[in-house]
Amino acid sequence: MTTSQPITNDERLRRWRMVLGKAASCGGGSGAGEGLPLELEGHDVQMDQVLEALYDSDRSAGLGNSCPNVNRWLGDIRTYFPKSVVQVMQKDALDRLNLHQMLLEPETLENVEADVHLVGTLLSLKNVIPNKTKETARQVVRKVVDDLERKLRNPMTEAVRGSLCRATRTTRPRAGEIDWHRTIRKNLSTYQPERGTIIAEKLVGYGRKRSSLRDIVLCIDQSGSMATSIVYSSIFGAVLASLRAVSTKLVVFDTEVVDLTEHLHDPVDVLFGTQLGGGTDINRAVGYCQNLITRPSQTIFVLISDLIEGGVEQQLLRRSAELLGSGVQMIC
Repeated sequence: MTTSQPITNDERLRRWRMVLGKAASCGGGSGAGEGLPLELEGHDVQMDQVLEALYDSDRSAGLGNSCPNVNRWLGDIRTYFPKSVVQVMQKDALDRLNLHQMLLEPETLENVEADVHLVGTLLSLKNVIPNKTKETARQVVRKVVDDLERKLRNPMTEAVRGSLCRATRTTRPRAGEIDWHRTIRKNLSTYQPERGTIIAEKLVGYGRKRSSLRDIVLCIDQSGSMATSIVYSSIFGAVLASLRAVSTKLVVFDTEVVDLTEHLHDPVDVLFGTQLGGGTDINRAVGYCQNLITRPSQTIFVLISDLIEGGVEQQLLRRSAELLGSGVQMIC
């Protein structure tokens, strides 16, 4: 059905039946005792069973903690619903049915639609995941990380390398640096009337504002609420570590501080090196990072945290003021 066609009464009833569940056709109507007079057919029956297993709190049987049931349910939701809905239902399953157990079997992990939230859940459970599942868990994390890195690497790299400088010109520009107006004027003599085309023999482009070598210190809160932020931060750190224009250090913290700089080449190693949960001592972490800074005026300090401090707040403010006063560019 297209959006331009009117919705029939039967279709409207079908949709309400799918939303309200089985009770809607069993006397759960509008106060008069009648339910929706519609029997589901075909795929609607299977879709209804999938929804009932998750959302019908009065069911006598559902997903429970049975791995075969969960595996079958994961396959069903991928069959009947789009990816965006699948991810919502997976999250609801974890919250409503306490299905964290479903992540402890490799067969189940292979069927899960992987996203950043699932990675956060895996990181939360990594210390209780049995050995037979750990490699599968790494593969799921690797899949999500690689996908995000493909999307983020180019814009991040361009941003770090420097912005366009429209006051300077280059004759060997990259695609995104071409000054099309000047290039067209420069090549008017190569116009081909029969093709209606200008052959760009000489390209004119903008130069770039070159950034001098910078030191970047990433300081990341690894308390439980920061799971998805850690995923993005690890990718950010890995991309920065691959650039010769910057020197990058990575520190994670809760009440303890861990330096993961040596793992920066692989964001998956960074993620599995974190320990989600526990309290937060931002002051202690900032103090550690302060000792890593040797060129304040050439250093960017990035603090990624929800800023709920469990340490000495006044000392944290004093350290932050010292960093800013020494010339460090602080981002939080």
